[in-house]
Amino acid sequence: MDWQAFALSIKLATVTTAILLAVAIPLAALLVLGRGKWLAGIEAVATLPLVLPPTVLGFFLLVLLGPRTAVGRGITALLGHPLAFSFSGLVVGSVIYSLPFALQPLVAGFAAVEPGLLDAARLLGAGPVRLVGSLLLPLAERSLVAAAVMTFLHTMGEFGVVLMLGGDIPGATRTLSIVLYDQVENFDYRAAGLTAAVLLVLSVQALVILYSSGQSGGARVARGGRRD
Repeated sequence: MDWQAFALSIKLATVTTAILLAVAIPLAALLVLGRGKWLAGIEAVATLPLVLPPTVLGFFLLVLLGPRTAVGRGITALLGHPLAFSFSGLVVGSVIYSLPFALQPLVAGFAAVEPGLLDAARLLGAGPVRLVGSLLLPLAERSLVAAAVMTFLHTMGEFGVVLMLGGDIPGATRTLSIVLYDQVENFDYRAAGLTAAVLLVLSVQALVILYSSGQSGGARVARGGRRD
């Protein structure tokens, strides 16, 4: 078991999840509360990584962040090193690739909030920030948890984007999915089985926590209804 790759995967998934929650919450609120035909275009672009082959996305990011483009040269001059084949580059690729997994649960949760509650809050003078912080997020708590869990697990299992953008550099870009590929390629099925089992157990545990929290929430609502 490559514990260095395991720690790197956990770090990448944690950083990506934190960034995406900060990005997806206001974006989901904009898509639900906003008005305008241009919102459909934003949602389509944000959902594109869900249907785009990860190797294609990884290739475009590799070219964009490489030395052949003005963007890549500008980033290299600013940071002193290119983003491609670095942990920072993996974070950029993971944020873009996992965006739909953070955004879609939040959009669904925010859209399920009773419109009458939003109208009442607006009449009382609540602005967009207060609507999100005091109304949408508390009422869509499970959607927030789902977004975090799905983003984390999806990042842990990334392969195509990681391989194209980061390569296989131990301690820098080598994640568990890359380790698993190398182990299978080397016919080391015993080690591959252990790596796959770790990913499987981690995924199952996270999903059990997610669905258990949903059942607990439903039980609280049911008890509240009986008291009424």
